[in-house]
Amino acid sequence: MMDADTMVLPRLGDAVVEDPWGEDRPRRAAARAATAARRWRIAAWLLPAALTGALGAARITASAPSAGELATRRAATSSWPGIGAALTGDEVALGPYHLLLRAWAALFGAADLALRVPSLLAMIGAAALVGALAARIATPAAGLAGGAIFAVLPTSIRYAQEAQPYALAVFAAVLATWLLVPALDRPGPRRLVPYAGAVLLLGLCQPVALLLLAGHGWIVLAFRRRVAVRWLAAVVLGLIPVAALLASGLRDGGHLASGVRPGAAVLAATPGDLFGVAALGGVLAGLALFSLPLRYAAAICTAWALVPALGLLALAQAAPVWSAANLLFTVPAWAVLGGVALSRARVAGAVAVLALVALLAVAAQLPG
Repeated sequence: MMDADTMVLPRLGDAVVEDPWGEDRPRRAAARAATAARRWRIAAWLLPAALTGALGAARITASAPSAGELATRRAATSSWPGIGAALTGDEVALGPYHLLLRAWAALFGAADLALRVPSLLAMIGAAALVGALAARIATPAAGLAGGAIFAVLPTSIRYAQEAQPYALAVFAAVLATWLLVPALDRPGPRRLVPYAGAVLLLGLCQPVALLLLAGHGWIVLAFRRRVAVRWLAAVVLGLIPVAALLASGLRDGGHLASGVRPGAAVLAATPGDLFGVAALGGVLAGLALFSLPLRYAAAICTAWALVPALGLLALAQAAPVWSAANLLFTVPAWAVLGGVALSRARVAGAVAVLALVALLAVAAQLPG
């Protein structure tokens, strides 16, 4: 065979080198950075959710049912005509939750574990949204730290293991705030309608938690006044069904929420009741100070943490509604502020504070 008829395959080493001058190097570096940032944003919500799930599932059936859980079980095992009575009378605030648990029990049974699973799932979702919210308004590092703080708090674990509506209200509060941020930046129906849905969910889970809207309203008036009318329209859309339900129940003698009138001793005990131990409240309050100044991002959670508490305090002067459980929906705000503060610290300092929070949380749950 002649040389001209012979096919010569080039060796790999003879291949022309692409981009010999390194012109694509910045683009490849940007692509790697974007991929890494995307992974950190995923970790910011995924890891807190996994941690909450693990801590909440551990010993979920160890405690005996509380009085509130016994009421939930009675509702979950009653007949459908009987459960309808929960929408009026003294149970007005618990009626929608009891209806939900009645449907849940029809599918999964009314054992302690089955009735507590919705609360566990709600807290897992809340932890994921805490991480996602902190990552959205600050950095993925803030999301990881804030989500971890929320996950290890004794009250997060406790209410993840109780068949009561508080965990669902926490989830709805975080969801509403998470949806508020993009809705205020681009206030179209595509974003405001889901926000209205979250407001509706919050009101059905825990009517007194609608005090969150006072915090949202402060943010709108302080930073996004031009969208106030559209925000208010979304709020009204979410509140109409809740208002109709509450009006019917209150007219029949029901009450908005259970609690006490806030004396000095009650107020002093609130941080310990709200966070599981008073020292944790002190740590989170200190971290919140380091998340200032009150720029838009940090102010969202500052208003969420403080304005509803002040509103409940004012409301409690007229009716006995003050309790830590009625303020549980503000706990994620403190966790986000703590995460934002830790994201600004050095790694060693942030790890030390997270270890302190975890240590205090574990100590609070040890039998005394």
